[in-house]
Amino acid sequence: MRVELVSPEAVLFSGECSQVVTRTVDGDIAFLDQHAAFIGALDVGQTQLWASDGVVTLALNRGFVEVSSNVVTILSDVAYAADEIDVAVAQADLEAAQAALAADGDDDDAKTALAWAQTRLAVAEAA
Repeated sequence: MRVELVSPEAVLFSGECSQVVTRTVDGDIAFLDQHAAFIGALDVGQTQLWASDGVVTLALNRGFVEVSSNVVTILSDVAYAADEIDVAVAQADLEAAQAALAADGDDDDAKTALAWAQTRLAVAEAA
């Protein structure tokens, strides 16, 4: 199936894949060849693309995914490949989010910031 992964800054991936796994607001979902039509909102999380030259793992911060006519299109607000992640910045963001949550455990922005920092660190460490 054809996969297009686009952020506002760039086309991050364009090519053929045998499988795509991404995180929607309803949980993780996998797409295989000839998947039924689908549209969903992305949550903060990892996306994995099984390309011919190996698995590509990216950190995504929200967006949308659409499957139609054997094409998976992922439009992400922010997305980074492992080699684009600044680990020091992600670690600082993690610590700031943890401090914000310690002060107010109901802070939704801090929860999102924590998830985004953890996702970036996990993708960077897996590379």
